[in-house]
Parts: sequence; C-alpha cells; structure tokens
Amino acid sequence: MASSIKGFSKWTKEEKLQWLAKTYFSESEEVIQLIKTYWNSDEDLQKLHDEFIENTLTNFYLPFGVAPNFLINGQSYTLPMVIEESSVVAAAAKAAKFWSERGGFTAEVLNTEKIGQVHFTYKGNAEKLERFIDAIQDQFYSDTEALTQNMRKRGGGILKIELRNKTQLLENYYQLHVTFDTKDSMGANFINSCLEQIASTLKLAVLQYEPFTAEEKELEVVMSILSNYVPNCVVRASVSCAVADLASAEITNPQEFVDKFVQAVRIAEVEPFRAVTHNKGIMNGVDALVLATGNDFRAVEAGVHAYASKEGTYSSLSHAKVENGIFTFWVDLPLALGTVGGLTSLHPMVKVALKLLGNPNAETLMQIVAVAGLAQNFGALKSLTTTGIQQGHMKMHLKNILNQFEATDDERKNAILHFEKNIVSHSAVVELLESLRK
Repeated sequence: MASSIKGFSKWTKEEKLQWLAKTYFSESEEVIQLIKTYWNSDEDLQKLHDEFIENTLTNFYLPFGVAPNFLINGQSYTLPMVIEESSVVAAAAKAAKFWSERGGFTAEVLNTEKIGQVHFTYKGNAEKLERFIDAIQDQFYSDTEALTQNMRKRGGGILKIELRNKTQLLENYYQLHVTFDTKDSMGANFINSCLEQIASTLKLAVLQYEPFTAEEKELEVVMSILSNYVPNCVVRASVSCAVADLASAEITNPQEFVDKFVQAVRIAEVEPFRAVTHNKGIMNGVDALVLATGNDFRAVEAGVHAYASKEGTYSSLSHAKVENGIFTFWVDLPLALGTVGGLTSLHPMVKVALKLLGNPNAETLMQIVAVAGLAQNFGALKSLTTTGIQQGHMKMHLKNILNQFEATDDERKNAILHFEKNIVSHSAVVELLESLRK
C-alpha cells in the first residue's frame, strides 16, 4: 500500500503517471505506455480534456454511436449515444424503426421547475419565523438581482421562495424551499450561487429583526444546495397505435403480444425487484444520450430513481394500457438538462452531438431523451415477451467475447456463421474457438 503523499495535485502529469505506475504496478513501463496511447495527439485538445477534472492522467474512451429513424413529434432525428453495453444502440434503433412506421413518438414537457434549498436550524416560535420570512421576501429577490439578471432576460429566474417547517422530522430543522426556472441551462451553478446569497441575506436579516429574542437570532444555516430531485421538471414520451397495427415479423399475434406486454409493465409497477431492472433498461437509453450531450447522468439517475419511489414504493417509470383497441405506452421522467454552459460549450464531441440533434433547446432535449428511454424500454419488453432477451443480447455480445480471445478474421467469420443457428454463450464460443484452433 502506498504511503500518504503531499502536493500531488501540483505535480506534472508525467510525475503523477510515473508515481502511479511505479507504486501500484510491477510492469510499470508497460502501464505507462498503455496509458499514453490514449493521449490525444492534438496537444490543445488534450489540454482541454486534462482541465475538465483534477489529476487527469489520460482519456477513458467510450463508444460514440448513433441510432437513426427516430420520429419525434413529426420530426426525424438521429440520436447520438455514448455507452459501452453492446445491445443498447441496436435495440434503440430497432425500436425507432418499428415506431417510425406507426406514427412515431410523441413527447411533451409537463413542467420545468427546479429546486434548491437553504437548510437551517432555528430554536424559537414557528409563527414568528413565518412572519419574519414574509417580511424579508422582497430582500431575497433584490439581493439576488445581479445573479438572476441574465436568466430573467431569458424568461427564467427565481419563481418562489417558501419556508418549510421540518421540525416533525428533525428537531429545530427548517428550510427555504426555492423554485427556479433555468431555461436552456441545467443551472446547477446558477442555483447554488442564488442559494448562497439567499442564505447570506437570511443570516444578516435575522440579526437585525427586532422581534426575535437572543436565542432566536442564533438561527444557523447548515448548508445551501440545489436538489437533483425535480418532480416538477417532467417530460412525457409516448407511443400509440391500434393493436392490429403492431403486427410484424416478430409479432404474429398482436393481441397476445399486447396482453403479455401490458402484464409485464404491470408487474414492474407492483414488484420492486423487477422495477429496478425495468427502469435500468429505460436509463440505458437516457444515460447514453445524456452523456453524449454533456449533461450530468449521475444527477439524472438519482432524480429519476427518487421519482420512481414517490408513492412510497419503488415502481415502474413506464406504463401501458389498451382502450378501445388502441395500445398506448408512455413514460414520465424528471429531467433537469441543459444545452448551454458546462461541457456543452467545451467538449468537441458534445458540440457534434448537439448539432446532430439540430441544436435543441433544453425542453426539446428533454423530450428527445425521454423518447430514447421509452424506445429502449419498448425494445427490451418486446424481446422479453417474444423471443427472450438473451438471444439478441448475446449475439451482440459475441464480438466482445471474440475480442477477449483475440480471434483471427477467419475465426470471426466461422463464429458468426456458426452462431446464426446456435445459441451464443461464453462457454460455447470458447468451445468453438478451441475446435477451430485444433
């Protein structure tokens, strides 16, 4: 184990790399060379990547692929997707093609509110605190004017500041629950800056409020931070068609397919163990597009899964029904996304991804991302309720297994031909390679 070191962040990249390789790897020179092969030959581009985070050593590549044939609100899209899972892009593209022939996807933004909170403790009369917050409301807005000026010009800003009494959950705990609209930016830095100013205003105003006792003036701000839970920043994506129109090469009995499909969704609505995997499938599409467009997929994941638990039990994010012979499948997702600021204006491939999508505003991107999630979910459920998930997934995974065993071009051709009629498994591929190599 390495001993503690000081000043690591101030070392050069070469010094960090040398220390890491020699401290943790017996084959240090090979590791150094491997890491350096992922450096970009364009020094300016590499410098840009190096400065995204601290202590950068190299680049970690993920595939950047595209899924064509997405018809969304009557407009055609090709979606950029960044992901390592072999079958995701293929499933998305297949679902997109399927629905492009049946009217496409519909999407709408239901709301765009985002939340930030100033958490504080207060020992005193709750009604007196309420009167105090009411009295300084205007000051909160005036003290943040410089921060919100540009956002207000775009139609956003602070929408509401309300006091919430949480003392039934935690002794002396209150919060200022602040609602924002950040328009085309994700708005994390904007929200946090506003919250810190609101907290500063609160602390100063408390000391000057004469009705407060000495103890009440000891109000203490614990922290000021945005929330990644955005239940009022929601987009809905859906598909719908007559049951009979679902007929295809794989769906020979549309009514039987729909019955199983709807039942599969209902199982995910009531069974958390299934719901987690069900929703993970939705997030395959969501995360891939969120990553490609330079947004924060960890924030999206956290908010989405909290939303899936909003009724007290973890449940499916998507829903399905059949009414009067019409099949409808939809998903509601809380998505706080941006198309300006952060990596959207820095990462060259993010710029490519956004341009590919027609340089959408935040609301349009929300709709596209929700559609990607719904398409992914439809593809997975369609496979599960017809051929089974492994057939397609393992055939896509075949290339990875062949790469793992360094298969030659001839071995690849033989393997692909063989597994057109045989079930793919890791052991089956190994067995085939061993027989070919004899």
